Amino acid sequence: MTFLRGHWQLLLILALVFALWRTPVVYPLRILVIFLHELSHGLAGLLTGGSIVEMSVDPREGGHALIRGGNRFVTLSAGYLGSLLFGALALVAALRTNADRAILAGFGALLLLVAALWIRTPFALLFCLATGAVMLGVARFLPHQAADLVLRVIGLTSLIYVPYDIFDDTIRRSALQSDARMLAEEFGGATVLWGGIWLILSLGVIWLCLRHGLGPASNIRFRKTDTEGRRTAGTP
Repeated sequence: MTFLRGHWQLLLILALVFALWRTPVVYPLRILVIFLHELSHGLAGLLTGGSIVEMSVDPREGGHALIRGGNRFVTLSAGYLGSLLFGALALVAALRTNADRAILAGFGALLLLVAALWIRTPFALLFCLATGAVMLGVARFLPHQAADLVLRVIGLTSLIYVPYDIFDDTIRRSALQSDARMLAEEFGGATVLWGGIWLILSLGVIWLCLRHGLGPASNIRFRKTDTEGRRTAGTP
């Protein structure tokens, strides 16, 4: 009962995301997680000495990242786990810091930068520009709590989507041409082996995120803010 009182807002968000999973309401969030998947491939390529040729997402919830050079093992492994880490960091930042506006604005600016540098397809370009602009708008013009809520929704959606996607793409449908399938073909082992490792790692990341992020209570307190954006005491 204490847990329910302290975290009912997160539980409500979780229930709503599940209930609306296949509806247009959650569709942009699913596309965002796929974008983070492809971005993670790209960043892994950059960090291991490669370069990004292009990235894209499509309306059927697919995507690709074309990387030149870099460490192939790292870039193939980075997609699922990288998008999960983005989500975990967004959630922990919302729960444990007061930098929600700055983080959301940085997130929005990152989408605009990626769109300018590496996105060429119309749907992906429109998605990145629109989503980046919305994030910047929320961070600039809406109360601190709105940015906090957006980060929570993004984080929880990623934590739901990534383990399911790993299981569905690499274990339930192991014949699919997935990152795990390509890793198995190039480095050995079975698709389900790499998928199983990623699934275990993803569940471990989620456990650490919740253990160190939740605290005794996580509910947003809707308080008045002063002109500088600091939280001040007020009537909820």
